[in-house]
Amino acid sequence: MNDLPILERRRIEAMILKHVFDVISERAGRAEAEAVIGETCSRSAIEQGRALAAGLDHAPDLVDYAAILPNWTKEDALEIEPLEMSSEKMDFNVTRCRYAEMYREMGIGDIGHLLSCNRDGDFCIGYNPEIEMTRTQTIMKGATHCDFRYRMKKKD
Repeated sequence: MNDLPILERRRIEAMILKHVFDVISERAGRAEAEAVIGETCSRSAIEQGRALAAGLDHAPDLVDYAAILPNWTKEDALEIEPLEMSSEKMDFNVTRCRYAEMYREMGIGDIGHLLSCNRDGDFCIGYNPEIEMTRTQTIMKGATHCDFRYRMKKKD
């Protein structure tokens, strides 16, 4: 399964999760369905971060993160405009997101942020909680680009 591109993994997950979302919505309402799917994907992202960090002999920094970024961009899943990359700062814009396109094609674009976007910050919790991500907009929510900004927390 690790050889499977993340875009394809997300497609498979979404095929199941859209039915789970519908069942929970019918039984407990849309808000509960969003909460459950959001928490599920969050836990998955944290676990994925921990697994990738475990393969290193040190706490990952942003250079390490930049090295694994191709996992998410494989097969042109994301088109990225790099802005600044260093051990303390990693800034880039996503100018095309095939994840958003895929979810829209599947008829679940309205929950795509739960299935993918919200995972981005949660991944850092598992990978290295000293990495902070901020993003003010996403293609998934209708923006022209996603603005990813990562920083290493300052040591006191």
